Amino acid sequence: EIFKAEGNLGIPRQKRAILATPILIPENQRPPFPRSVGKVISSEGGEGAKFRLSGKGVDQDPKGIFRINEITGDVSVTRALDREAIANYELEVEVTDISGKTIDGPVRLGISVIDQNDNRPMFKEGPYVGHVMEGSPTGTTVMRMTAFDADDPSTDNALLRYNILKQTPTKPSPNMFYIDPEKGDIVTVVPPILLDRETMETPKYELVIEAKDMAGLDVGLTGTATATILIDDKNDHPPEFTKKEFQATVKEGVTGVIVNLTVGDRDDPATGAWRAVYTIINGNPGQSFEIHTNPQTNEGMLSVVKPLDYEISAFHTLLIKVENEDPLIPDIAYGPSSTATVQITVEDVNEGPVFHPNPMTVTKQENIPVGSVVLTVNATDPDTLQHQTIRYSVYKDPAGWLEINPTNGTIGTTAILDRESPYVHNNVYTALFLAIDSGNPPATGTGTLHITLEDVNDNVPSLYPTLAKVCDDAKDLRVVVLGASDKDLHPNTDPFKFELSKQSGPEKLWRVTKLNNTHAQVILLQNLKKANYNIPISVTDSGKPPLTNNTELKLQVCSCKKSKMDCSATDALHISMTLILLSLFSLFCKSFP
Repeated sequence: EIFKAEGNLGIPRQKRAILATPILIPENQRPPFPRSVGKVISSEGGEGAKFRLSGKGVDQDPKGIFRINEITGDVSVTRALDREAIANYELEVEVTDISGKTIDGPVRLGISVIDQNDNRPMFKEGPYVGHVMEGSPTGTTVMRMTAFDADDPSTDNALLRYNILKQTPTKPSPNMFYIDPEKGDIVTVVPPILLDRETMETPKYELVIEAKDMAGLDVGLTGTATATILIDDKNDHPPEFTKKEFQATVKEGVTGVIVNLTVGDRDDPATGAWRAVYTIINGNPGQSFEIHTNPQTNEGMLSVVKPLDYEISAFHTLLIKVENEDPLIPDIAYGPSSTATVQITVEDVNEGPVFHPNPMTVTKQENIPVGSVVLTVNATDPDTLQHQTIRYSVYKDPAGWLEINPTNGTIGTTAILDRESPYVHNNVYTALFLAIDSGNPPATGTGTLHITLEDVNDNVPSLYPTLAKVCDDAKDLRVVVLGASDKDLHPNTDPFKFELSKQSGPEKLWRVTKLNNTHAQVILLQNLKKANYNIPISVTDSGKPPLTNNTELKLQVCSCKKSKMDCSATDALHISMTLILLSLFSLFCKSFP
């Protein structure tokens, strides 16, 4: 072995005795295998010395592709290689002695796989769809087609050229487009006038594009794809009405769509260049009509939004224009066909009479005599041209208090009007009346009457409670607080006057004391024996004239022991006169034992 000092470090470096020249192997070789592909040479060829090969492709995955003759150094490949799978292998070779100890190496052995044209060009990014506006100038770029070739990009095996194989449809020209052979750009080659979407058989073209490697030579491999080119619409056709005049008939008093206006537009229905916008430009001063676009059919739906009146006008003439959502291109304008007239005939309908005013209001005192006149209603027939007569009837009279003269509309009472009736709400009684004309069939109108009822003092006050209880040994002789209420209104209600009916005899057992305008208190003047007593009380309201209610308060005097009240009376004494006689008899007995 030869050693040589390197640098100033004095570190010896072994001079390699192995010569491993890089090996080139074509891919896709045919059998037989193994096939010799190169040779490694070593000056360390002593007895027992052996070559050893290692690395990916030998003892690492993929294993067993390469092997070396350990005596001669011949390198062989065991099967066909695929450059597109692995293009280069980095192996190591070394020399060992008979015991397997390395005596030289390892040294790098590079193996490169030579490319063959074994991969077709492929279009991987589809689908391929391009758009171009109709009328575009010649040479307008539509889209770019790019194919991929797995072969070595530094060789002609992956050098691609593009070509259009087929165009569908072939009209108006079989060569509507051209593809740049090297870049793959598709451009238009026809003049703008031929790129007219409205005159084409279809706005969609399909091109079969071929990519060929080997720079397009006949020996090259090919791949194909379909490019779809859509001719986009621009607004170069205005919408036009299918006729100059449309007719419509509508009944008076009715709303809704009365006619659909039809238009034609040669532009693309999926765009704003086709969608129509309608405007009423004349004949609609009262805003009785509106027009909207049907999104499915593009028709103009003309509607009545405010009911029409035959008696005011039996005919209407509208002038309507149609435009597109998108503006027209500069050199195109809307023409006379973009306006149309609509003649509308209004049909007469027998309309119901109308009350004036409605609702009707009147104020009356309750309890007015039966047969009193409340009001004379007034209804007129809108059908002024038909000269009809009107008759009246009662429709809803919840309390059954009213009647109406069928000819002149005078409303009178058939019963006493009662402000306190449950049919009266907030002092107002409501009834409904009908006015019926003489048409065929007759038409009906409804009128509402509100009668505000003024109060009259016609209700006596009522007393509450009507029952009270007290213990026979009670310390507090204030038995109960009485209240009074009155269905009438002020001033026919409180302040109320509370009084005891006359007590006779020498002894008074109770009294009533006023607390306020609506309440009074009953006070016992002495403890009473267990029994039931009826205390006569009168309560009077403040009306003019006043009304008095004479009533009785039932008082139960009970025995109270251990917080229990026993009110079962042995004798029920119902009038104060009996009570007084009993009291006198008791006193008499005490005097004479």
